[in-house]
Amino acid sequence: MTTVLYPERMYPDDVEEQRIFGPATKVVMLDAGSLADLTDEQCASADGLMLFRFWISAEEFKRFPKLRAAVRMGVGYDRIDRVAAAKHGVTVCNVPDYGTTEVADHAISLALALSRGLIHHHEKQRGAAPDWLLVRDPAIRRFGSQTFGVLGLGRIGTAAALRAKALGFRVVFYDPRLPNGSELAVGMTRARSLEELLAQSNILSVHVPLTRHTKGMLGAAQFAAMPKGAIVVNTARGPTMDFDALEAALRSGHIAAAGLDVMPVEPPVDPIPSLLRAYRDRDPALEGKLIVTPHSAYWTPEAEWDIRIKSAETMAAALGNSPQNVILPEDD
Repeated sequence: MTTVLYPERMYPDDVEEQRIFGPATKVVMLDAGSLADLTDEQCASADGLMLFRFWISAEEFKRFPKLRAAVRMGVGYDRIDRVAAAKHGVTVCNVPDYGTTEVADHAISLALALSRGLIHHHEKQRGAAPDWLLVRDPAIRRFGSQTFGVLGLGRIGTAAALRAKALGFRVVFYDPRLPNGSELAVGMTRARSLEELLAQSNILSVHVPLTRHTKGMLGAAQFAAMPKGAIVVNTARGPTMDFDALEAALRSGHIAAAGLDVMPVEPPVDPIPSLLRAYRDRDPALEGKLIVTPHSAYWTPEAEWDIRIKSAETMAAALGNSPQNVILPEDD
């Protein structure tokens, strides 16, 4: 009997999982607070491990002697120590084909809300004495006069870029992983360096995975390299950017606004970034300049269903010796 372990109970039953895995597989759903809460017996029984919010370290892999596959129930795979997984003979997979349209829609929504001044004007109309005046926010510009920069032209980046293009933006992307000519397939302009992308991006939308190469790739120098009055949107991973540098750029006015769906640590715990604290405290200096959402860009009922089904299908394929969506240790 093969056992697939779901440490985090995400569903009321295992009907769909059992249908996908078949009668030769036992599905075990638990309500653990972390992997540390699992008993040695539970760990020892697992052939497959499904991970949504939990992290698994090199030390924790030692507790799973039978483990053959670990599936990250999402796109990002930075929660799994893939080098340790390889040493233990564990295949690591993710689920890249869910939430693509949702995250792209969310990124565009953040960009549009800021570039049309919706937050500024919304706040001005609240209260007993609304100020019936427009706000001359430098972020508010005609779409057709702006360049929408996409950092990372994967599935989500491409979807966001196509939406921006349809809205009339000039679209430029930077992605060193893509082969020459990729820009021709999507009808967009390719930047050959991050610096070239930043220099022309009135709106920058971040769509890179968190790797050793992308961690901290956007800091003070990068924000300073963008046009004055630019907008930054991040629906990828918080650690790709320096939040203190972003706060400084927002306060100076060089960056006009930012839309953030991600934080360096999630959920945020003390000491939280100064930028997030100022946002929560309704600092007047940031009024209308910042939108924060709780890593919710991926969510719709349809996407939630996709996560459930596609994650189970990915695990079934891995345990059936025909793995898909495999993430290798050297993929960074």
